[in-house]
Amino acid sequence: MPPRGRTALDTTYDLAIIGGGVNGCGIARDATGRGFKVLLCEQDDLASGTSSAATKLIHGGLRYLEHREFRLVREALMEREVLWGIAPHIIWPLRFVLPYQKGLRPAWMLRLGLLLYDNLGGRKRLPATRTLDLRRDPAGAPLKPGAFRKGFEYSDCWVEDSRLVALNARDAADRGATVLTRTRAVAAERAAEGWTLTLQDRNTRQTRTVRARAVVNAAGPWVGQVLNNTLGQNNAAKVRLVQGSHIVVPKLYDHDRCYFFQNPDGRIFFAIPYETDFTLIGTTDRDYEGDPADVRATPEEVDYICRSASDYFARAVTPADVVWRYSGVRPLYDKGDGAAQAATRDYVLDLDAGAGRAPLLSVFGGKLTTYRKLAEHALQLVAPHLPAPASGTALPAGWTGREALPGGDFPVDGFEALVAEIRARWPFLRPAHARRLARHYGTRARDILGTALSAADLGTDYGATLTEAELDHLMTREWARTATDVAWRRTKLGLRLTPAEMDALDRAMADKAAARPALAGTG
Repeated sequence: MPPRGRTALDTTYDLAIIGGGVNGCGIARDATGRGFKVLLCEQDDLASGTSSAATKLIHGGLRYLEHREFRLVREALMEREVLWGIAPHIIWPLRFVLPYQKGLRPAWMLRLGLLLYDNLGGRKRLPATRTLDLRRDPAGAPLKPGAFRKGFEYSDCWVEDSRLVALNARDAADRGATVLTRTRAVAAERAAEGWTLTLQDRNTRQTRTVRARAVVNAAGPWVGQVLNNTLGQNNAAKVRLVQGSHIVVPKLYDHDRCYFFQNPDGRIFFAIPYETDFTLIGTTDRDYEGDPADVRATPEEVDYICRSASDYFARAVTPADVVWRYSGVRPLYDKGDGAAQAATRDYVLDLDAGAGRAPLLSVFGGKLTTYRKLAEHALQLVAPHLPAPASGTALPAGWTGREALPGGDFPVDGFEALVAEIRARWPFLRPAHARRLARHYGTRARDILGTALSAADLGTDYGATLTEAELDHLMTREWARTATDVAWRRTKLGLRLTPAEMDALDRAMADKAAARPALAGTG
């Protein structure tokens, strides 16, 4: 009999992935599509760490050119339009305005950087850079009067970051992967033929044993802890934790462009239209020590961001304006760079597969934009150590750049047509509600709305257009278990739901999970 508190499940996988952030879920999707049997476990909710705390850009990283990270920038620039193509509901183009400020980076350097940016990555659909006269262009109006005469406008893309993670996990599960959230890998034994992992459900405390031929450690900021404490490798940590914080304030301007600003200390920050009624501003760069789960935007960081924004905008930004703040820890590869903002954003894949040792791949660094290429490179390293998939079941390398993510099976220029279709088929929806569903779920909004003929048919209204039909979808199909999962990761309705509505949502979800365990969404 199994020990008390232990389930008898004992299953063998080709690949076990620890970490449900963008890299772990991206690897799970790619590996499953190639015919491998995959398990992914995440100690909390999907994207509960770094992957939901980004600036939410799919971008080349203009400032990385200063640090000569040309390989990273080129790969990221090439990925922008690939990712836009597979997920046009959650990814779309933005134009960024970079004001020239005398005394900081010279105009020739900015022009050269943007010239490289336009031509380094095979840009096809995104518009090219142009020079602006900020005295006449509407982008100059929100800035301090007379302070900025010239600017440059260039292209990058926006992404709903935590939705990108959830959709990669959903596609992996749809293709056969086992996805376990709130499940921690607590112990591991390594042998020549594979790994034996002990997994613990953090809610029930029950454990289960699984076997895997190879393990991928994609635990993000916890990669070093997992490597040493769980996997028992006792290696020197190669990760540098860098904290980045953001603030959200009521919208500072009415146009739809973003700003890329320079600070006198050499750092940069963005101001981006956010969720219709707000402006997102960030980020910071500072080394972080401590538990990544405890990271918070400090008062000093908030003050720094507010002062920086106030140096550019005609309207001062103060801590009293902040309606939401969030912070994340970037798990950067530690190669001894100086200042935190200079630390490499490139990723490093460390494969340990010596004789008589089952493969272990540890993932250091990475960014949202390059997650798909990181997954491809991870499979290049791991696949030779795995049994060949059954004939006819495997997709070729590179398939993830051609197959749409769930809900993204429409043209990149077809979003407005999708919104129009939703409004025509379900005319009882308010325009903003229809647009939000299209943005979050793409064509799978049809599954949520189903045969509804009225708002009442969508069930309980939890506030801010969140209905029972959507909630059930998030619980059964996207692993949501708490109000925080729903309001701050699967959607950003936390900006609009009241504390009382959040409490009611938590109670409703607990009741649903107790009444129908399948709503836990194990994938």
